[in-house]
Amino acid sequence: MNPSLDRARPTEVARVVTFADTARHIRDDLVAGEEPLEIRIDDGRSVLSIATTMRTPGHDFELAAGFLFSEGVIREPDDIREIRYCTDSQGDDEQHYNVVTVRLSRVPRRDVALLERHFFMTSACGVCGRASIDSLQERGLATIETSLRVAPQVLYNLPEALRKRQRVFETTGGLHAAAFFDARGTLCALREDVGRHNALDKLIGALFLERRIPARDGIVLVSGRTSYELVQKTIAAGAPILCSVSAPSNLAVTLAQRFGLTLVGFLRGKGFNVYTGDCIWTR
Repeated sequence: MNPSLDRARPTEVARVVTFADTARHIRDDLVAGEEPLEIRIDDGRSVLSIATTMRTPGHDFELAAGFLFSEGVIREPDDIREIRYCTDSQGDDEQHYNVVTVRLSRVPRRDVALLERHFFMTSACGVCGRASIDSLQERGLATIETSLRVAPQVLYNLPEALRKRQRVFETTGGLHAAAFFDARGTLCALREDVGRHNALDKLIGALFLERRIPARDGIVLVSGRTSYELVQKTIAAGAPILCSVSAPSNLAVTLAQRFGLTLVGFLRGKGFNVYTGDCIWTR
């Protein structure tokens, strides 16, 4: 890795004009960084580019590992031999830290040629249709089996705990977050990104590389609405509960029901909705 090359930062300075009543001011402000990240895999025979995503720079190796794990390319940390930035002599220096190559220790478990076509076709909106749920079972995603039960009072405290730890959001106001809590509501890990899916991939990647997957003993909380993809990634991580401060989609509910995930939405203040699952109990 060449330390002389500049990395993109999670925040950048922007000159803004602010209006307050009749007053007008010019000042510097912080905005969330957004740069493309190309994820490549190297299986010892060839190097293949399989996905490009717009992300907030930072935790890029976790993002790559979390993406590959949640999409079924790898299943355990030992499947990875090395993760590195593209810092060779070829290409635009400004893009070196926008390309990550994951060197695998064995042949990928999925047909990566199909994966490549899939993610370039659906990078904006994700996969659609109930047939996709059947394909997840064919891929080997397992129904979540857990004895975990969590009191509502534990969930009530999670959004505030997440907001207090969102460092980049605090300075920019423009990032999504994904967090993992234990059954007592203690924050174990948090990641931020301009993309909801990227934030969760970073979180899952962090847990994966620390060998904490499957995450059967805790709760995932996301800051935005709950889509099919977020439910799929949570199921892949083995977490029994997925919470959101907003609403789920109908396909997210269907997928959560199929795989035994407890799906919680509109977690705000002292209330929430449970759409599927039975991990929430009251005395």
